[in-house]
Amino acid sequence: MKKIYIFLCLVLSTISLVGQPDVKQAEAHIKTVYLYNFSKYVEWPTEYSSGNFIIGVVNGSPALLAELNKMAASKTAGSQKFVVKNYQSASEIDKCNILYVPETSNGQLPDILRKIRGNSTLLVTETVGDAHKGAAINFVLKDSKQEFELNKGNAERCKLVVSSSLSALAIAKVD
Repeated sequence: MKKIYIFLCLVLSTISLVGQPDVKQAEAHIKTVYLYNFSKYVEWPTEYSSGNFIIGVVNGSPALLAELNKMAASKTAGSQKFVVKNYQSASEIDKCNILYVPETSNGQLPDILRKIRGNSTLLVTETVGDAHKGAAINFVLKDSKQEFELNKGNAERCKLVVSSSLSALAIAKVD
């Protein structure tokens, strides 16, 4: 049932993009829907389940940050309020539930991995091979559709539990 719900959310968000002239805005919307659903189908340790639910982005595009902030204004992660933080560099990163690293910031990945080591942060990237380099989830385009790879081992090392529903939606499972 959960798998169907996630799928419907993604399909509906894609359908709503038909006719939008701004491709970057549409892409940002789709990634925001994915990030929101990741917050629902990943379980964080107790110390990450109170206070605000932080979604960090390293050098986020204006379109992505606008979409994330719009989502944060109307949605919650359980009882947690969403807060979006835009980090300019790895050194600025602090405790966050999800950390999204766009391809434009991929050069900082080694520093980012050192900075979040030992934290229960879901690392989401979008560069080929990142699921092998430490990301739990890596966005990929397949047949012009946004999909994702899952490295459950990387998630488990961060003490995160990925639901079987989310795991089933991944196009590739990397360990």
